[in-house]
Amino acid sequence: MVRVTNGLQRQRKHKKYIAAAKGFRLGRKNVYTQVRQALIKQGQHSYVSRRLKKRDFRSLWIERLTAALRERGGKYSTFINALYKKDILLDRKMLSNISLAFPKVFDKIYEEATK
Repeated sequence: MVRVTNGLQRQRKHKKYIAAAKGFRLGRKNVYTQVRQALIKQGQHSYVSRRLKKRDFRSLWIERLTAALRERGGKYSTFINALYKKDILLDRKMLSNISLAFPKVFDKIYEEATK
């Protein structure tokens, strides 16, 4: 009888995990147990960060809009309220991009909203 080990499969599995931990430091890049824990933690962080990213971008768009509106003597809250009342369906991302790339078009939108 020959004793059956799981050596080859285990090596392949470990190799796959260690390859995924490329760029990690100290034992987290080459000690299998630490690598596994590090990858789990990395996954948790990236899961949370994918949700935080949405908040961060929305706040960036609002900051850009606020700056653009202050140049024109307006306020963010009154502008957004005016857009809703006039039924202008542009979201903050689009408005922010327009204010940066096409200031004249943004002026027209601002005028239309504040009539």
